[in-house]
Amino acid sequence: MRVGSFVLAAQFPGQGQGEALHRAVRTAEVSEEAGLDAVWLAEHHFVPYGTCPSAITLAALLLGRTRRLRVGTAVSVLPTAHPVALGEQAALLHVTSGGRFSLGVGRGGPWVDLEVFGTGLAAYETGFPESLDLLVRWLREPSVSACGDRFGFREVAVVPRPAEALTDVPGPEVVVACTSPASVRLAAERGLPMLLGMHVGDEEKAEMIALWQRGARSAGHPDDMVRDAAHVSAGVCQIADRRADAEETLLKAMPGWLKQGLDAHVTVDGRSRRMRDPLAYTELLCGLHPVGTPQLCADRLAATAERTGITRFALLVEGSGDLAATEENVRRLGTEVLPRLS
Repeated sequence: MRVGSFVLAAQFPGQGQGEALHRAVRTAEVSEEAGLDAVWLAEHHFVPYGTCPSAITLAALLLGRTRRLRVGTAVSVLPTAHPVALGEQAALLHVTSGGRFSLGVGRGGPWVDLEVFGTGLAAYETGFPESLDLLVRWLREPSVSACGDRFGFREVAVVPRPAEALTDVPGPEVVVACTSPASVRLAAERGLPMLLGMHVGDEEKAEMIALWQRGARSAGHPDDMVRDAAHVSAGVCQIADRRADAEETLLKAMPGWLKQGLDAHVTVDGRSRRMRDPLAYTELLCGLHPVGTPQLCADRLAATAERTGITRFALLVEGSGDLAATEENVRRLGTEVLPRLS
């Protein structure tokens, strides 16, 4: 089982943006010290929900600060980026880190980001498959051309080419954030593992895995690849000596952050978007994920693995909003939970 931290660089009420980003960097550094497998970095624009606007840029910093830890984006928002530019950056990080980089990509939302970056609503509503295919080709082939609805250019060489630089690692891993049957089928057809969100429980995740497996087999992918696909489950982790204390920590801090962050989202076309109730959502997360004693957290992770087949986890550990408490939470995850899983 491979357990990593999930870092949003969340700006809690009363905090500055620099404070949130400093906590994000320290979380990654402590994750390596504590023996975690990976750190996954979120990306958001113009909202305090997350103060990291470029997950791949922060990944570059953290790959330089660490020696063993895998660093992944969760996710780089593909509709606001050119897939070739993102592919070049991913290839560069893959080569210079010795294969420690994972590129998680997602569709994002119909936010004002699409207006600011000039990609438009169509990039979100219909353009994701074309962008994903171009990105994957860039990371797998020696040269690439494009002739599609959004992208068209003559054949150019891929430099640096990941497969040539690290012959034992064919290229950076690409993971697709999936929140709907359509996105599950999209990932399955391409044989790409999924990142499943923290808002859904084991039952729904198991259904998504089953749908992915059927789609991957129908697309002709070999059984061993389908069986061994390294999907990632996102969740929340808060450790305390008593379950009530762990829940209280999150219920005191997270609703204020969620309300401030979710309320700041603006749609590009003025459509109304229903946001979750912050307190109810925090309560839901406490019930779904490893929140409680070290043994309870280990049992919860083991149960998810048994029910879904997922053995990779990206756990939000900064739910207290406090740097010292986050560092302690990560260290306890490494020293008191991971040994119980082995």
